[in-house]
Amino acid sequence: MWIALTALALSGCTAARTPPLATIAAPSTTVPPGMQYLYGSGEGAAISAQAWRALVNYVGWDAKSETGESAVLAPDATLAVPRWVPCGTKPRAAVFDVDETVLLNTGFEYNDAIHPAPYDEARWQAWEKTGVTQVAAVPGAVEALNDLRKMGVTVIFNTNRSAANAAQTAAAITGAGLGPAVHGETLFLAGDDATGSKKDGRRAAIAAKYCVVAMGGDQLGDFSDLFNAGLSPAARRAAVTTGAIAARWGVGWFVLPNPVYGSGLKGGIDDVFPQDKRWAPPAAVEAK
Repeated sequence: MWIALTALALSGCTAARTPPLATIAAPSTTVPPGMQYLYGSGEGAAISAQAWRALVNYVGWDAKSETGESAVLAPDATLAVPRWVPCGTKPRAAVFDVDETVLLNTGFEYNDAIHPAPYDEARWQAWEKTGVTQVAAVPGAVEALNDLRKMGVTVIFNTNRSAANAAQTAAAITGAGLGPAVHGETLFLAGDDATGSKKDGRRAAIAAKYCVVAMGGDQLGDFSDLFNAGLSPAARRAAVTTGAIAARWGVGWFVLPNPVYGSGLKGGIDDVFPQDKRWAPPAAVEAK
């Protein structure tokens, strides 16, 4: 009797925790357009390779120039009045974000594609720890980083991956052919200072030791935290297309494509489509 009752109780507990089969969502077989572009298209690969080639060409030219200033904004700079950390006689370095800049998180985004869900920090941390081999180098990145090192430029990674997973991140970078990456020397991570996901503190520490001649990233925060200081989408767009900041793109600052996630995927109808640029087909066309 005791065994029968226990079995009944356990079966009831199992039934309560397991949803009916009809409610379990089947894996999606549709790849979101942004993922199609970034992880699968020739166009996405071409624009990445193009950015890396332009960066290497710029750094090669910069070796012959005497600008005397870094690509890192000074602590008292603003987007309206940018100032740059002076180089002096410091050795040259180039600083890069990791995710979707040098590494494609192919395995993680595969899981997102078949099981669409809001971002979950625990799942991302599990990916950092266990997805070391399910990444791929961004097209053009391996060759570019090798070329920079041959020029005597130190390659440094500044990423918001967790310092707790430093060994796994270094292994992922090295395994993809992009290393070496040594935590505290050529790899800087969230948790290395008290500013969390902000990168300016880490950039300042790097710029104190090196003349940073180029930076690359897929988010504006990879260049300055000022871009993430509560600006509306329209103000953010204006900040990158006007004044001295506009002159930095392709001249020390290089952006990689990322239509999948991040700070660029914001804005409603009024943010994206100005009133004076809106169009509707003539009534005669709509009537057909």
